[in-house]
Amino acid sequence: MPRTSAQGRSTLPPSGGTERATTSVEDYAKTIYGLSEWEGADVTASAVAKNLGVSNPSVTLMIRKMDELGLVEYQPYAPVRLTEAGRRLALAMVRRHRLIETWLVRELGYGWDEVHDEAERLEHAVSETFIERLDAKLSHPTTDPHGDPIPAADLSLQYPETTLLCRVPEESTVRVEQVDDSVPEALHALAERRIAIGAEMRVISSSSGDVVLDGGEDHNVDLNHQVAHAVRVSLAA
Repeated sequence: MPRTSAQGRSTLPPSGGTERATTSVEDYAKTIYGLSEWEGADVTASAVAKNLGVSNPSVTLMIRKMDELGLVEYQPYAPVRLTEAGRRLALAMVRRHRLIETWLVRELGYGWDEVHDEAERLEHAVSETFIERLDAKLSHPTTDPHGDPIPAADLSLQYPETTLLCRVPEESTVRVEQVDDSVPEALHALAERRIAIGAEMRVISSSSGDVVLDGGEDHNVDLNHQVAHAVRVSLAA
C-alpha cells in the first residue's frame, strides 16, 4: 500500500461527481483503506502520518478537508473512517495501483519488490480508458503480484480467509496468499527462497514468531518474525 504522496490532480472524482480529487486526497483515501484492509484495525492519524511520511498536523488538516468533501468521518482523537464515497475512491485507486503492478511484473519484467514506486507514479497519470484496456489485456486478474485482491470494474472484491504465518500452529500445511509489500525484507526473503504466491508448505516449528517451513528435498526454510508477520496464509485442505 502507499508509502509516498504525490502532487497534482487526477481525473477520478471523490464521490462519483464531476469535481476532481487531488492526488494527495487519493493517496490519503488509499492509505486509510490499506491500513485496515486485512485486519480491520482502527486507523489513527498517527498511523497515516507514519505511512505517508508526513507530520501529524498535516494529516489532521487533510483529514478535515476530506471530511468536508464527504470522504471520511472525522472526530478529534477518534479513529479515521472512510465514508462510502471515500471507500469507493480508495478502491478505485487500489484497482489502478494493483493492475499497474501486475502489468509491470508480467509484461515488463519487474520484480515484485520494484513495482510499488513505479505504480504509485503511474496510477495518477493514466486515464480510466487505459485502466480498463489494461485490465482486459491482463485477462482481468483478481490478485496482484503480492497476492492483494484487485477490485473489479464495479469495485467489488473478495478476500480469502487468512492468518499471519507467525500465528499458524506447528504441523499445519499452509498456502501462501499474500505478502506485505511494505516489508522489503519479506519480499526479498521469499524471492531468495523461491516461495511464490500459491506455494503450499508445512510449518515444522513456530517459536516466538520465528517460523521454520519444510522446504522439501531435505532442507528447511527459516523465516524470522518480521518476515513471518508480513506473510498471510490460508490453511491448505
